[in-house]
Amino acid sequence: MATFSVQAQPTDAASWPELARTVEAAGFDALFAADHPGSCASPFVALAAAAAVTSRLGLGSYVSNAGVREPILLAADVATLDVVSGGRARFGVGAGHTPAEWRAVGRERPDVAGRVRRCVEVAEAVRALLAGDEVTVDTGDLTTYAARLDRPRPVQDRIPLTVGASNSTLLRWAGRHADVVGLAGFGRTLPDGHQHTVRWRADQIEAQLAHVAAGAAGRETPPVLEALVQHVAVTDDAEAAAAGTAAETGLTPAEVLATPFVLAGTPDEIVSAVAGHRRRWGVTRFVVRAGAVDALAPLLPRLAGKELDFEHTRK
Repeated sequence: MATFSVQAQPTDAASWPELARTVEAAGFDALFAADHPGSCASPFVALAAAAAVTSRLGLGSYVSNAGVREPILLAADVATLDVVSGGRARFGVGAGHTPAEWRAVGRERPDVAGRVRRCVEVAEAVRALLAGDEVTVDTGDLTTYAARLDRPRPVQDRIPLTVGASNSTLLRWAGRHADVVGLAGFGRTLPDGHQHTVRWRADQIEAQLAHVAAGAAGRETPPVLEALVQHVAVTDDAEAAAAGTAAETGLTPAEVLATPFVLAGTPDEIVSAVAGHRRRWGVTRFVVRAGAVDALAPLLPRLAGKELDFEHTRK
């Protein structure tokens, strides 16, 4: 079984609640909002609005920027979302790659190791606060003293944690501690601070998954693997649909179509590809952009049903 969620952000008062209702009615698992202060909507405000017009849909940031978010404020946002949604919040966190976002809060973006250390410390602090613990941290990467989240208390006993990661150290930590590891296959951040090179070739994906597996060694239940899909196209010509992404990434169309980060082809080809990604990579969850909702909605029953089990057995 494959689970699909949607990442989106509001642009006006009418279309956002309509999207939330549409996503829920179509059978998507969750609605996620990105967290890039200054260049997109506040995720938790948007998600609270979505909670008001839905009843089943999971809701979470995808993912919160640990570089510019303080644990007590982030924990309060997640807990409040859990309360107003009746226990549907998800907690997503990542290391924060955009230099301008760090500068906007008076910090210079540290090196990769520094970003990873802060991400881990923020994630651990938020989880402890959500659990009702008092938190004190005083390192070179994070400082918080005697923080407690007395109110509001979350509805869920344990809010699921998604870690968005491509770095080897963070992937291992996520393998040990996360409920979901969010894979995007990103490489080096490009000069604009937003775009990336990609690590989408088979050996690169295998290396990332090896770090997750190493971290998960000894866990009774390893984390679920989730791919952030950059492009979806229902088409009779998958290679043509993948050509643009191939040109941007320096891969061949065949290499693009082999990744879990692009879904293109006929409905049968997409269903087969999703089954193949589960079989090859262990990826069972996918997050798509809002523009893919209409194209994928008719396929969700097939993607979530027994046909994938049949494909898995047959191949």
